[in-house]
Amino acid sequence: MQNTLQRGDRVLVDKLTPWFGSKPERGEVVVFHDPGGWLNESEKTDSGPITGGIQKVLSFIGLMPSAEEKDLIKRVIAVGGDTVECKKGGPVKVNGKALDEPYIFPGATPCDDQPFGPIKVPKGRLWVMGDHRNNSMDSRYHQNLHQGTISEDEVVGRAIVVAWPIDRWSTLSVPSTFDQPGLNAAMGAAPVTLGLAGAAPIVLWRRRRLITKAEARQGS
Repeated sequence: MQNTLQRGDRVLVDKLTPWFGSKPERGEVVVFHDPGGWLNESEKTDSGPITGGIQKVLSFIGLMPSAEEKDLIKRVIAVGGDTVECKKGGPVKVNGKALDEPYIFPGATPCDDQPFGPIKVPKGRLWVMGDHRNNSMDSRYHQNLHQGTISEDEVVGRAIVVAWPIDRWSTLSVPSTFDQPGLNAAMGAAPVTLGLAGAAPIVLWRRRRLITKAEARQGS
């Protein structure tokens, strides 16, 4: 996920919103359980006593994945019902619309190392990709099982804030390219810098937004 995330970064995760009917949306950075064979032993890192302790506390209250779980973090590119593809030398396309991806690691290409598609994402599943496209064993490399997609049920939650180290505090919003007409992208507005106290309001705001949308649907 470089450069969006760096080695050693810790993120706060909204693990509560799914209780209110939310599902992962395009453009979101999500943490998910290893579907099987995605996570190499060499990719696992040990936390120090301080960061490990902080992670256990935040995991207990639902704002960080557990250090004991085998989890990965990628960006959702397409959701159930979408058609996603990327030809060598071209951009990633979702439902025929090209994505502008400024979050990709500098010097990397959208998919030249592993072109794919078109792939129709099954209902209830997600196509995910890392931001460091030339060094990410993402959906492209696991097409032998469920076409490379992961189940929504395997998602732990949405990463909302880079929480550690302190000098890298920042929010993980949804890029504007996912707001294109026809993509129904999530809204991803949030302040640029937050402290721990600011993480909970983001979660609550997101939950209130979902409740408001649900009420609007009921009233229509």
